[in-house]
Amino acid sequence: MLISINFISNQKTPPKSDLNFSIIIAAKNEEKNIPDLINSLNNLNYPKENFEIILVDDNSSDNTFNAAKNLTNNIDNFKIFKITEKELPGKKGALTFGISKAKNPYIMITDADCLPSPNWLNIYSGAFSKGFDFIFGISPFEQNNYLANRISCFENLRNSILTFAASKLNFPYSASARNFGFRKTSFEKLNGYANTAETLSGDDDLLLREAVKNKFKIGSIINKDALVLSSAKNTFKEYFIQKSRHTKTSLHYLLKHKLFLGGWHILNMFFLFSICLYFLNPILIWPFILKILIDIIVALLMQKKFNYKFNIFEIFYLQIFYEGLLIINFLGALFRKERWT
Repeated sequence: MLISINFISNQKTPPKSDLNFSIIIAAKNEEKNIPDLINSLNNLNYPKENFEIILVDDNSSDNTFNAAKNLTNNIDNFKIFKITEKELPGKKGALTFGISKAKNPYIMITDADCLPSPNWLNIYSGAFSKGFDFIFGISPFEQNNYLANRISCFENLRNSILTFAASKLNFPYSASARNFGFRKTSFEKLNGYANTAETLSGDDDLLLREAVKNKFKIGSIINKDALVLSSAKNTFKEYFIQKSRHTKTSLHYLLKHKLFLGGWHILNMFFLFSICLYFLNPILIWPFILKILIDIIVALLMQKKFNYKFNIFEIFYLQIFYEGLLIINFLGALFRKERWT
């Protein structure tokens, strides 16, 4: 039986625990992001002797490796490796190597362009103490005024609401590798990423798929003290490349998850585009109005929990972009070639 948990409290004092963590980061051409990442990890509010940080430079063509080495010379719990050969292609190969070097029983995964909250490990430590095998948390994007960024952030909000609602109903289907943790023994029982090799992406969702199939205990955390902030894409070229990769992963979900998501999105699109049939029958405008009102209310009520802030007008037009781009991104997933950058 799958078990799901949500921590929604805004407790000021994080739970105390002495669990030992290994934080694994796969980095490829992330020289510009390394300083902020290291500063964020160095400021984690957790005993240094209880966690290590392993950064794996996946054959970067920039100065990622040297930048990381120079900034961590005096940090005892930081380890940096550079690899050119891997057991698996893409990011999964780099993560597999990093996990193999981990000395601690609990693994945390994040990305090189991310900033974990200071109490990140504290909150996960309390959650893992409850017996979970896999846990994922919220991973908002940093908002700015670029249109591509606003679209990415709104998509992340909508997807997060659905993902965590499904998890609350014991139906987890997606997670974010920017904020993902698991027991090393549970990872090994799944044979690592070996059964997720259908696509270069999916080091989060497809690993979660395998955990679901094997009936591991899966938890989710909605708590700002455990969020991991990431930068969103600011150009539409970057946005479409990222979305095609993420959408391609969903093609490999379990059948029950694909039916759930397909039915959900088709229903939403019908309600949204029902206004186009107004000329056939004026009553068909009501599904559109109902959907827009519900979307606005839900977004306004939930956005603070996921570290976002949109006004009513933005929610209105971004919702239309969101539904329309689902189709474009699905086509991109079918025809765009994958690559690990």
